[in-house]
Amino acid sequence: MTSTQQPPAEVVPGAPEKWAREGTPTTPEGWIARAKELRDIYALDDAARDRANKTPYDEIALLKASGLNRLFGPKELGGGAGEWPLAYKVIREVSRGDGSIGHLLGYHYMWFNVPRMAGTPEQITRIEAEATRNNWVMAGAINARDNDVVVRDEGDYLVFNGKKNFATGVKISDVTILEGVLEGTDIHVVAPVPTNQPGMIPHDNWDNMGQRLTESGSTTIKDVRVPWKDAIGFTADKKFHERAYATMNVPLGQLVFGAIWLGIAAQALDETAVYAHKHGKGWGGYDRLVDEPRVLDVLGDLTAKLWAADALVDQVAQEGLELHRNPDAVTPRSRGEYKIRSASVKIIADATALEITSRIFEITGARSTSEKFRFDRFWRNARTHTLHDPVFYQKQEIGNFLLHDEIPKPGWYS
Repeated sequence: MTSTQQPPAEVVPGAPEKWAREGTPTTPEGWIARAKELRDIYALDDAARDRANKTPYDEIALLKASGLNRLFGPKELGGGAGEWPLAYKVIREVSRGDGSIGHLLGYHYMWFNVPRMAGTPEQITRIEAEATRNNWVMAGAINARDNDVVVRDEGDYLVFNGKKNFATGVKISDVTILEGVLEGTDIHVVAPVPTNQPGMIPHDNWDNMGQRLTESGSTTIKDVRVPWKDAIGFTADKKFHERAYATMNVPLGQLVFGAIWLGIAAQALDETAVYAHKHGKGWGGYDRLVDEPRVLDVLGDLTAKLWAADALVDQVAQEGLELHRNPDAVTPRSRGEYKIRSASVKIIADATALEITSRIFEITGARSTSEKFRFDRFWRNARTHTLHDPVFYQKQEIGNFLLHDEIPKPGWYS
């Protein structure tokens, strides 16, 4: 039986203390169980948080207490040495309790993996150890459509100056991954920096209709100094070490997006089922809404679509496992073929989440549009984030691959 038919499980009192006693999960099942416990806590007052629209400091503290942010970290330092198929499931569960926090966690996983994807062996070992030991939550001020961050070379240091119009999670993060263009060149430089410093200035200007707690507004970067040794992928001679695996960020990110959206859709179905039992009034001669054939039909249709989309994410995640396990063996062709598969995830997850979050009102009816239920937040959240980049171009990539055997040229969104 799907849990969309039941209310969230009872939350264990004193969850942070319980997690501290239990320590880091040691099995995939343990990580999923931990994610579900966190999910159920978030789900208790998700609608109220959306209404209040406050910076989620408490929610991020709870996330850090759960240890889910350390999923990819080395085991000897308290991490889980996790892999991406598990990470997508964790993101999906957390998003099922609060789409904004699931969004922040998914992005944290992407930024945590930046050194692993593009860094030198020394950077990978050092930065992952620091992130795990210090229990970082990471964010990024990286946006391909902003070109106004300039990086100045000052010998042993780089100095970043400029602004990023979208910098999800910077305000609540411990460390931010910065990106800019080296002055006088077309060379992009990426580096981690402590967020809590005078030169990192997040702005309170995220007023969009959905994903309201993601703090995705702009950030100004003013004279932020970074040692050259932290420039990801650059060796001691200031040369960038290129490899195909560094371009896996886009297919990886598309599965993260899909996990977020499907988690939001699952929460919408969860709350729809609860509402139908508690508040629903039957039509067409039925006393109970939950007995109406039309309600069973719509809920069954939407649940089947969600299950199918979930299965696609899991399947494509599994297909990419060997690419992540053997990064030096990734070729432009293997990366391109995997990018095509990730495009299918984006297309299907996008359509599924938008359909579910809009059609739930066919079941719940007019009374459910009351502000106190705030069911509109599911559609607002899904619609806001699915606009990240046009899904049209993902469909076009698949068509070109099928008809012309063309793989996407690696770029910011391809």
